[in-house]
Formats: sequence, structure tokens, C-alpha cells
Amino acid sequence: MTRRIAVVTAGLSQPSSTRLLADRISDAVGTAVTARGAGADIDAIELRDLATDLATAMTVGGLPTPALAQARERLSSADGLIAVTPVFTGSYSGLFKMFFDAVDTDALGGMPTIVAATGGSSRHSLVLDHAMRPLFAFLRAVVVPTGVYAATEDFGGSALGGRIRRAADELAALVVAAPAGVGGFVPTATDGPRTSGLALRTTVTPFQELLRGHTG
Repeated sequence: MTRRIAVVTAGLSQPSSTRLLADRISDAVGTAVTARGAGADIDAIELRDLATDLATAMTVGGLPTPALAQARERLSSADGLIAVTPVFTGSYSGLFKMFFDAVDTDALGGMPTIVAATGGSSRHSLVLDHAMRPLFAFLRAVVVPTGVYAATEDFGGSALGGRIRRAADELAALVVAAPAGVGGFVPTATDGPRTSGLALRTTVTPFQELLRGHTG
């Protein structure tokens, strides 16, 4: 069975170190998932291409453009997530935050996730624990224990490769793992289905009941 892994990357330049790190993690996750007997479909969402769409959504009543709506749907329907941002002013980039502000609050519930970041100095590595983990905890994603931070000098080093492989193994173990236990006795990772927030409600309160609430 094929698992689909969404890769959200917020690099601004082309090429960018952020996209380079995202690709390295994606390759490692694909290898780790395949080693567990499943296929891996990597779906990259490049936020640089959605910058105008995100600004439009933020300033026009929160309505997503078709491109942003498609990206939200791709994210919410994935089996796992790799989220990578450059560090700006000691935290994730504004573009990265705008995208996750624009997704539905149920889009990532229970989704296995790797958090990763790039920066010019190792001093910014705490962004993983002080900024990214709280963000994804709020969205109820399941963030793997190993985060991946890459300073400029880390590229090409063996230590970065080791962190990438460890995080990839942790993510693969979650996305490939089959449910275990007796039905009804093992808690699930989510308290409801993930949703992009784009679906229309299928139940409508009858008009008479609405009137009763105001006249009774």
C-alpha cells in the first residue's frame, strides 16, 4: 500500500537550502517507508509559489484561491508531513506561518510529522522546540522525537545525515504501522476525521427551530 507524504517547504530563493533539506528528508523517508514494505508518494508543496494566494486569502475574508484550496486538500489527505522552514528573526518564516494559519484546525489531527529548519548559524536550532513543536502541537499533529536543523556548515556533514535518517525512520514507523488491539479499547490518534475545511455542511438546521430559539 502506498503512503502519501506531503512536504511543505517555505524556502524563498531558487535553489534554496530549505528545499535542499526538504528533498534530503523526503528521500530518506521514501527509503524508510519502502524498507517497511510500503510505497511512498512524495507530494511537495512549495509555499513560495503560493505567496500571492496566501496574501489574498488573508485580506479577502479568508476565502482561499483555487491554488490554495488545492494545497490545503493535498495536505489534509496526506498520511504524513515533512514541514521545513528557514529561520527568520529567531522563528519560522512569515510565509510558513501564513500557510498553517490558512489550513483548517482539523487538517493535521494525528498526522505523523517531521519538523525541520535551516539557518545561517547553529544558534537558531532551538526554533524546532521553541516555535515549531508548539505550533504543530496546537494543530494536534504527532511530531516525531527527532527534529532536523541544518545550519550552513552542516550540509555535507555526516551528523546531519544521521539526524535525517533517524527522523525518517521515526516517521516511517508511524505512517506504515498497522492499528493494533481490540476495537474500542485502543485510542486513536485523532478525535475525528482530518478535513481541509473546504467541504460544505450536509446538515441544515430547520428554519422553524431557528425561530423557536429566538421566540421561545
